[in-house]
Amino acid sequence: MDHLEVTRFLGMVLVILASARVMGYLAQKIGQPAVLGELVAGVLLGTSVLGLLDVHERVFRLLAELGVVILLFEIGLETDLRKLLRVGGAASIVAVAGVALPFALGYIVCRSLGWDNLVAVVVGASLTATSVGITARVLSDLGHLQDQESQVVLGAAVLDDLIGLVILAVVAGLTQGQEITVWGVAKTTGIAFGFVVIALLVGRLLIPPLIRWVAEGGLKLPALTMLAIMLALGMAWLASMAGSATIIGAFAAGLVLGRTPQAHDIRQGVAHIGHFFVPIFFVMVGTAVDVRLLNPLNADNRQVLILTGLLVLVAAVGKFLAGYAPFWSPARKSVIGVGMIPRGEVGLIFAQMGISAGVFDAGIFSAVTLMVMVTTFMAPPLLKHLLSRGRSGQGADQLKKVQELVVEP
Repeated sequence: MDHLEVTRFLGMVLVILASARVMGYLAQKIGQPAVLGELVAGVLLGTSVLGLLDVHERVFRLLAELGVVILLFEIGLETDLRKLLRVGGAASIVAVAGVALPFALGYIVCRSLGWDNLVAVVVGASLTATSVGITARVLSDLGHLQDQESQVVLGAAVLDDLIGLVILAVVAGLTQGQEITVWGVAKTTGIAFGFVVIALLVGRLLIPPLIRWVAEGGLKLPALTMLAIMLALGMAWLASMAGSATIIGAFAAGLVLGRTPQAHDIRQGVAHIGHFFVPIFFVMVGTAVDVRLLNPLNADNRQVLILTGLLVLVAAVGKFLAGYAPFWSPARKSVIGVGMIPRGEVGLIFAQMGISAGVFDAGIFSAVTLMVMVTTFMAPPLLKHLLSRGRSGQGADQLKKVQELVVEP
C-alpha cells in the first residue's frame, strides 16, 4: 500500500511539473506569461476536466504552500526599496488609488449580489494586487522599461505588493474568525507591519555578516542557497508565531538578503529551487477551478458568471483609473493604468486563502481565479498597442518637425 502511494505521488509530481512546463511554454509562445499556462494546466488536471488531481489532497497542498513561501521570498529578493523611494509621489498616489478603488468596487459588487461582509472583504482584497513581475517582463520585452510611465508603473506595483502583503495579513486574521473591527484591523496591521520593521532592522544587523562569513569560508553556491532558504523558512515560521502570515516573513527575508553583495548568487540559486515548487502552487490553484460552474445553461451557475464578469470589469476599471491619480504628471496616464491591471501571483494567493479558510465556495473561488487570469491575459496586448501607438505618434511628431525645418528658409 505504501509502495503504491509513493508510486502515485511520484507519478503525479511528474504529471504536474510536465504539464506546467508544457502549458507555460505554449503560453509564452503566444506572447503571454508562463503563469497563465500553469493555471490552465491545473484546470485541465482538476476534477472538473481530467480528474487526475484533487485540490484537497494534503501532500500537494503542503507542496503548494512551500511554493508560495519561496515565491514571496523571490519577490522580496527582487524588490529594491531604495528605488521605490526614488520614484516619487506619482507612484505612491497610483499605488494607493490602485488599492483603494478596486477594493471598494469589489466590495460593493459582492454586497450588491448578496454575499456577506467577510466574503466581500476577501474578494475586494484579491483585487488590490498588481503583478510587478508580469508588468516588468512586458515592458522589458517591448523596450520601454526606462520610460517615465514604466518607472511609475513599476514603483507603484512594488508598493502595491508591500501594501498587499499587509492587507493579506489582515485578511488572514479575519478568515480565522476575528471580528472585523477598527481595533482588530489596526492590531493585525500593526503586527504585520511591526514584524517587517523588526525583521528588517534585526536582519540587517545579523544576516549580512552571516552570509559574508559563509561566502568567505569558501562554501560554494549550493551551500549559500540552502542557507538563504533556511533563513526564509525560519523567518516565515517566526512570522506565523508572531501572529502574522508566513509569506510576510519570507518576503522580509528576501528584502534583507536582497541587499547583500551575494544577492545575485542567492537569486540564481533560489530560482532553481523555485522552478520545482512554485509551478506546483499555480497548478494547484488552477485545479480548484470548476469549469462546470461556467456552464450558462445551468441556472445555478449564472450568478457565478455574473460575478466573474463584474469582477473583471471592476478589476480593470479600478486599476486603470488609478493611473490618472497623479494628474500633475506629464506621463501618459493610459499606459500607467493598463500597466497596473495584471493581478498575477498575489491575487492568486488571496484566492487560495479564501477557499482554504472556507470563506469562498467553489463558485466564488473560480470567479476570482478567472479574474486574475483574464486581467493577466489582457494587459500585455493592451500595453503593446498603447506603446506602439505612442512610438508611432512620436515618430510622426519628429517627421513633422523635420518637414517644418526643411520648408523654413
